[in-house]
Amino acid sequence: NLFSYTGTVTSLAAIGGASKTITVDASKKYLDWAKRNLQLNGLYSKEHQFFQSDCREWLKKDRNMYDIIFLDPPTFSNSKSSREIFDVQIDYIELLNLCGKILNRNGVLYFSNNFRKFKFDETLFPNFNIKEITPSTIDEDFTGNPKIHRCWEIRWK
Repeated sequence: NLFSYTGTVTSLAAIGGASKTITVDASKKYLDWAKRNLQLNGLYSKEHQFFQSDCREWLKKDRNMYDIIFLDPPTFSNSKSSREIFDVQIDYIELLNLCGKILNRNGVLYFSNNFRKFKFDETLFPNFNIKEITPSTIDEDFTGNPKIHRCWEIRWK
């Protein structure tokens, strides 16, 4: 769970039966919240790991392989914890390529973002099958605002 915020996806994965999870966010506050969410669901254990890190830097160093990766970067960030400016419209290319290096051949990468003007250039990823799944990810509470986010399912060809 990259750019995990409060760890909702981590909790959902654990509730759904994931035996191990990794949650990465630059914010200690969000990671504490993610841990608390697992605790409240009775799922907190050493099999669920948390890393306070810039997600790009973490991805560059990680050598594990994953069956499922959830990537939900912010639209824009110039946080104090990173010297670089993050712009999802530019940086998604690097992020998806980095995720591809640690995604198992039969795995799936879910890429979501909230930038309403986001343009996904699928031609930049010739080795991936990319399917937009946005409609299936919009909660009924947000059906009146279907542009709340966009989401793709990405797999190796």
